[in-house]
Amino acid sequence: MDIRILAVGDVVGNPGLDRIDRSLRFLKRKYQVDFTVVNGENASVVGLTPGQAEEILDAGADVITLGNHSFGKREIVPYLDETDRVLRPANYAPQTPGQGWAVYETGFGPVAVIDLIGRCGMDYTPDNPFLLVEKILKKIDTRLIFVEMHGEATSEKLAMGYLLDGRVSAVWGTHTHVPTADARVLPKGTGYVTDLGMTGPAESVLGIRPELSIARFRGDLPERYRWAEGKTKLEGVVFTVDTETGTCKKAERVDLWD
Repeated sequence: MDIRILAVGDVVGNPGLDRIDRSLRFLKRKYQVDFTVVNGENASVVGLTPGQAEEILDAGADVITLGNHSFGKREIVPYLDETDRVLRPANYAPQTPGQGWAVYETGFGPVAVIDLIGRCGMDYTPDNPFLLVEKILKKIDTRLIFVEMHGEATSEKLAMGYLLDGRVSAVWGTHTHVPTADARVLPKGTGYVTDLGMTGPAESVLGIRPELSIARFRGDLPERYRWAEGKTKLEGVVFTVDTETGTCKKAERVDLWD
């Protein structure tokens, strides 16, 4: 039996939330999606609130992943301890609120989702994701395993993909907000893409008003980042996976623009 997993790139601001609300169920019907993972860490530009998490889940997400902005909104802290449907990076310190991986019961068997954060050009994390993921895999008893690698460096995300090739169903990258053109199945059967892209303002610099980013690169006095207005987009990848073997058969980009 084949299933389809939709992984959606970082949701940015109210435009991203609106796009999720308008388009996620449509995409799930179009691609006959069985399970959906959405990165929501930029729903408040920097962070996610419990209300925004509920909005993304109500729109059709099964799991929300976070990254380096996991705790940008402190009100998320108690919420993370109350739910397993919002994951922060597993390689954060053990005393950090929430959890970094979980197994979800579905009609086609248990599905594991692991959220990792890279260390190249990112905030310090106390655990090496390449070593930690080995420990996590030993605790998981299912063939359907999906791994998000939230990272800056393409090389780090590619290395994680090859480390896990043939051992998990798919590995995808997030964080840069720029989709990569390498969605494919790796040699041993793991679906892979270096970066999903983002969901939110289409005419923007990573979701932010272009003039604000330009001013920062010019060296002007910094202003608070605000999301751009106007047309929006939703970017992600659909992975087709064999439930008997956990092998990915196809990785297909989804790029929905106004």
